[in-house]
Amino acid sequence: MADEPQKKPHLSALVGHTNGLTKPASLAATATRAGGGGGGGATASSKKLVIKNFRERPKLPDNYTQDTWQKLHEAVGAIQNSISIKYNLEELYQAVENLCSYKVSATLYKQLRQVCEEHVKAQILQFREYPFVMHKNSLDSLLFLKKINKCWQDHCRQMIMIRSIFLFLDRTYVLQNSMLPSIWDMGLELFRNHIISDKQVQTKTIDGILLLIERERNGEAVDRSLLRSLLSMLSDLQQVYKESFEQRFLEETNCLYAAEGQRLMQEREVPEYLHHVNKRLEEEGDRVITYLDHSTQKPLIACVEKQLLGEHLSAILQKGLDSLLDENRISDLTQTYQLFSRVKGGQQILLQHWSEYIKNFGTTIVVNPEKDKDMVQELLDFKDKVDHIIEVCFQKNEKFINLMKESFETFINKRPNKPAELIAKYVDSKLRAGNKEATDEELERILDKIMIIFRFIHGKDVFEAFYKKDLAKRLLVGKSASVDAEKSMLSKLKHECGAAFTSKLEGMFKDMELSKDVMVQFKQYMQNQSDPGNIDLTVNILTMGYWPTYTPMEVHLNSEMIKLQEVFKTFYLGKHSGRKLQWQTTLGHAVLKAEFKEGKKEFQVSLFQTLVLLMFNEGDEFSFEEIKMATGVEDSELRRTLQSLACGKARVLIKNPKGKDVEDGDKFIFNGDFKHKLFRIKINQIQMKETVEEQVSTTERVFQDRQYQIDAAIVRIMKMRKTLGHNLLVSELYNQLKFPVKPGDLKKRIESLIDRDYMERDKDNPNQYHYVA
Repeated sequence: MADEPQKKPHLSALVGHTNGLTKPASLAATATRAGGGGGGGATASSKKLVIKNFRERPKLPDNYTQDTWQKLHEAVGAIQNSISIKYNLEELYQAVENLCSYKVSATLYKQLRQVCEEHVKAQILQFREYPFVMHKNSLDSLLFLKKINKCWQDHCRQMIMIRSIFLFLDRTYVLQNSMLPSIWDMGLELFRNHIISDKQVQTKTIDGILLLIERERNGEAVDRSLLRSLLSMLSDLQQVYKESFEQRFLEETNCLYAAEGQRLMQEREVPEYLHHVNKRLEEEGDRVITYLDHSTQKPLIACVEKQLLGEHLSAILQKGLDSLLDENRISDLTQTYQLFSRVKGGQQILLQHWSEYIKNFGTTIVVNPEKDKDMVQELLDFKDKVDHIIEVCFQKNEKFINLMKESFETFINKRPNKPAELIAKYVDSKLRAGNKEATDEELERILDKIMIIFRFIHGKDVFEAFYKKDLAKRLLVGKSASVDAEKSMLSKLKHECGAAFTSKLEGMFKDMELSKDVMVQFKQYMQNQSDPGNIDLTVNILTMGYWPTYTPMEVHLNSEMIKLQEVFKTFYLGKHSGRKLQWQTTLGHAVLKAEFKEGKKEFQVSLFQTLVLLMFNEGDEFSFEEIKMATGVEDSELRRTLQSLACGKARVLIKNPKGKDVEDGDKFIFNGDFKHKLFRIKINQIQMKETVEEQVSTTERVFQDRQYQIDAAIVRIMKMRKTLGHNLLVSELYNQLKFPVKPGDLKKRIESLIDRDYMERDKDNPNQYHYVA
């Protein structure tokens, strides 16, 4: 585009070559003298130069306007026909400026518009030769588009040249008349009105563009620069793009992707389908960048998302989410989350299916008794898996994290009490000596994971009961892997459940520490005795309230053991008068020395195993009944003990007849040929194993404790409120109790308290209770 020359003073427009204007001689001479004097600065006497306006405005020569327009008309025609212009462009610009200076602007603008209009009107004829309806497979469409594009490019080039010549007109007269379009806008208006607004041309153009886009969507290579140029043309022609192209384009896009979505949902698996959706979204985004108008992006992408995703949200998740989660398809799950997040309501429906999956999968782990052995490990693995999916695939979305926690809590409590019991036993297996699976750091990490699962459990009192029982065994039988790990677990429980929850457990550790001090004093005491004896006795002093309840079992100890017991009793009660000692035989253990043909061995055995083995110092063979009579060990416990000695890996005794179970009448013979690669052999693992009776009694004790807690809570509430309705009382109890309880159980406890005169029913309203002081 030609730059606008600097505007000259009105006077100078008539100086020099003036396209046929005649200049006055006197003015020229004056100007020359003045110029010479001023320029050289060498005149003898400086003289003030005064320039005055003409008394009369110079007149244009006859036919000047007509002749000048003829030149301009020829130049415009040459531009339109792409031939060389006879005149200098500067000369033409000057001519336009001269005409504008003499107020011929309105006529000039009108004449220019007319010339341009005639030329544009003539262009329409070249498009008539194409058939109105074009076949999709014919080349007519492409040829037509190229023709219209060439016409548009030529028109733009011509209007730029014409505008550069008529720039003075554009920047003076047109600028001052707001109702008139600029020369460029006039050109656009003419092209729109006479070519693109022609129904036949417009239809063929838009049909052709849509056909090219359709071919590209089907995978064919198309001329993208042609599309970009044509769509840019429609955008420049103001409303044509919006009204005529975009609406049809979006309708066809909608139909295409609606049909494609329905078809591919039937044909493809979910990962493939989602990959296709992603590909389509990228393609459409690229189209916007390459040739569509930017304003089309939002409705276009929304259309693709709606038809390929929004219409199939539930179907996609029902068809494939479970398998993606089962197979841990991280990349596919990430894509699912990203795509569903783009659609309104997508995340919400994904959340629902996510929750259902966790509940269903978790329920299969928890409710099946056959899986009890591996339940806790499977829960930990499952939790690790969902955590990883949330972190990597769901971008640590808080909604997914919170719903996962709720889902875990729901399914893990579908089977009351059992998960709590199994978690306690799992912790026991990890904290017990001989667990070579983990280093200290790994063990700490496992305990942290266990605590996360522990949080979801409602019946934490069940966990406490079993944990306490197992902790007692680890401490008393010396089977704890690490005191640091034990205390670490204790601090985690304290942080999670409060000091009241762990006070008894902490008491157990204190007892063990105090017992060590007592034993140091006892050893000193024994050294001062006249007959210290051959047995090295270690006693753990346990505070009854801290430790699990053990059923006392009277057994027949040998005389040396009884003597030692009495010595210790005398020593201890001498220091702590008023205390009562009760010996617990079930968790006693000893180290026995034995001689075999192969040589000497040491056995780490329970007290019951000790009593049985010591009998074989008196003889080589005893029957089951004889052993039972001599030791006084309870029947079932004795059978377990003999089984461990005669049917386990280290068979110190030989059972006759052979068999896994110990029956009445079985005989046991000392195995003199016993062989083992180790010098010290542990046979007392039997003490660490839980019996069915132990498991039942622990569970029953928990239920008994729960009844006491319910009774205490009811009395506490009634004492404070004095009078309360049944429903309000039950609601208050649910808020206070920390374990799951059924309404029927609460009703029984209320009845029990009424029977025991802690409270009474209202005489008029049976659902109202009064506290009895």
